Amino acid sequence: MRVLFVTPECFPLVKTGGLADVSAALPAALIQAGVDVRLLLPGYPAVLEGLSNIHEVGDLITDLPGTERARLVVGRMPDGTLAYALDAPALYLRPGNPYTGPNGKDWPDNAQRFAALSWAAAGFAAPEPYDPWWRPDVIHAHDWQTGLVPAYLKTRPDRFAGPYRPGTVVTIHNIAYQGHFGAHLLGELKLPSSCYSVDGVEYYGGLGMLKAGCYYADRITTVSQTYAHEIQTDDQGMGLQGLLAARVDDLRGILNGVDYGIWDPRTDTHIATNYDPDHMAGKADCKTELQLAFGLERRADAPLAVVISRLTWHKGLDLVLEVAGQWAAMGGQLAVLGTGEPGIEAGFRHLADWFPGKVGVRIGYDEGLSHRLQAGGDIILVPSRSEPCGLTQMYGLKYGTLPLVRRTGGLADTIIDATPAALYDGAATGFKFVNCTAQELLFTLRRALAVYRRPDQWDAMRHRAMTRDLGWDRPAQEYLELYRGITAEG
Repeated sequence: MRVLFVTPECFPLVKTGGLADVSAALPAALIQAGVDVRLLLPGYPAVLEGLSNIHEVGDLITDLPGTERARLVVGRMPDGTLAYALDAPALYLRPGNPYTGPNGKDWPDNAQRFAALSWAAAGFAAPEPYDPWWRPDVIHAHDWQTGLVPAYLKTRPDRFAGPYRPGTVVTIHNIAYQGHFGAHLLGELKLPSSCYSVDGVEYYGGLGMLKAGCYYADRITTVSQTYAHEIQTDDQGMGLQGLLAARVDDLRGILNGVDYGIWDPRTDTHIATNYDPDHMAGKADCKTELQLAFGLERRADAPLAVVISRLTWHKGLDLVLEVAGQWAAMGGQLAVLGTGEPGIEAGFRHLADWFPGKVGVRIGYDEGLSHRLQAGGDIILVPSRSEPCGLTQMYGLKYGTLPLVRRTGGLADTIIDATPAALYDGAATGFKFVNCTAQELLFTLRRALAVYRRPDQWDAMRHRAMTRDLGWDRPAQEYLELYRGITAEG
């Protein structure tokens, strides 16, 4: 089985969110399962610098703007995985964030930049493929940036009708980001006018790249079972709910996993002291170190809640602002790491000023510090209004930092609420609330505090959380089953 993984980012070369982690960990797990996986990435400077043993596969003539000097190269990721890169300086040789310019706004040619990536992926199925020595059985495209891959394969048989048509999978990592552009770009992006309809790429009077992927792909996946249901509803479908409901037989939720090679308190080099479920003294050391790092009172008995997140309304962080004062009054502490909406950033800064020794805030992001927060916290707060999968709560489980989450998406699928029955059975791994209100969040914090004050119960919950297996082996097997189903259809 040969699979081409087409993605706009991949850890450790370029990362803006969880997609990068998935794009690194899932191929590695599939390779362990015997799949021949290769990646295709945009040729950002960090990608071209990070790949080793690069050599040119061949010139890439795509006829798309900005690709006149494009070429396809191949090299190895730091973990040894083979990766192709579309080396198109006019499109990717830019500083900073891969999607936005220095002014924080989207690059104006993002449609062309990611259409070129999709065209390059489709080229692996051409009669004269870009790499004549390797043809994928399946092309697995990720998010809106690669949504045109199945569209090109289905609507441009004149260019991509090779002797071996690969199956296609599109994975929706977050349906809120859809790649919506003007319809005037249709011809420039080499899409035939016949595909500009509701049964095609047309989306609310424009061109929808994610919509195109969802319409033309053989299969659609998303990153948790609950999210697969939610995106078929008016509340969370973001305009695609009708299409996804119509394709329900081809839609599947497969929960993301955790890369335990990176996220494991037994081996983590970022944290003060390593520990494991049966030897927890090191976690107390990590808590003390974290309290010192955030200017908090050094108190072993104070329940320490942590936030590692984009500081946005969407993530429910406004709710944390509302209840933080009451949490401090109950004896709790709060450590926050993140960046996001200016108003919410300012709110957390004010909290740190108002509650010295009880609230500590770092605006920004630091990978090492995020590990230290996972290791040193008692509770990790993830009160998102929607969350396709979420990884921070799964990291929290592994580190014995019990997640307190809103019941949505992957948060609902990965956390077992500490109900009386679940506590009695030893199944509980965290705390959940339903309605996105400050009152429910505060009530759930009080529930968590009640368990925290019963050390035997708290320790049992932590042990159960830390011994859950949410690694990539099971998701990789589910994807392999999906790939085999597509290729069996021919």
